[in-house]
Amino acid sequence: MAGQTTSRRRFIALAALSAPVLAWPGLLHAAARPRRLAFHHTHTGETLDVEYSEAGRYIPDALLTIDRLLRDFRSGEVHPIDPQLLDILYALRQQTGSPARFEIISAFRSPATNAMLARNSSGVSNKSLHLSGRAIDIRLPGVSTAALRDAGMRLRAGGVGYYPDSDFVHVDTGRVRYW
Repeated sequence: MAGQTTSRRRFIALAALSAPVLAWPGLLHAAARPRRLAFHHTHTGETLDVEYSEAGRYIPDALLTIDRLLRDFRSGEVHPIDPQLLDILYALRQQTGSPARFEIISAFRSPATNAMLARNSSGVSNKSLHLSGRAIDIRLPGVSTAALRDAGMRLRAGGVGYYPDSDFVHVDTGRVRYW
């Protein structure tokens, strides 16, 4: 009887884990597809085109390369970027259909940089997710910032800030919210 209960529990657990795949057959294939992103950092002039995920797994060396590009350009300090943030960017490219490189305005910020920006602007949070590598300010050439904002809001994957006067969109991996 104990073996039968264990088998039944295992079957139920596997069925529960398989439900999303069965509900959307493309899910398994989508997770296995390589994910690639391209960037142009507007302050450093650096560019990067990198495959960061393959077969549903992040590629450690690619993540380190991305961390370096998305460093605090003022101080040079490098910090790990949340891979979920990269997945949001990937989803934004899919949603917009744009093949363009993301233009990076700001990504990771050191505490000193964030404090300096907060002193000089009312729009910078002392608890910014930029401090933990969970936020990025972007443009996507060929896609208006309003359309990029709308695509981010449709994802419902984190925060989306719209800065039309500065011509960029903020996305982060925090709770879903818009401003």
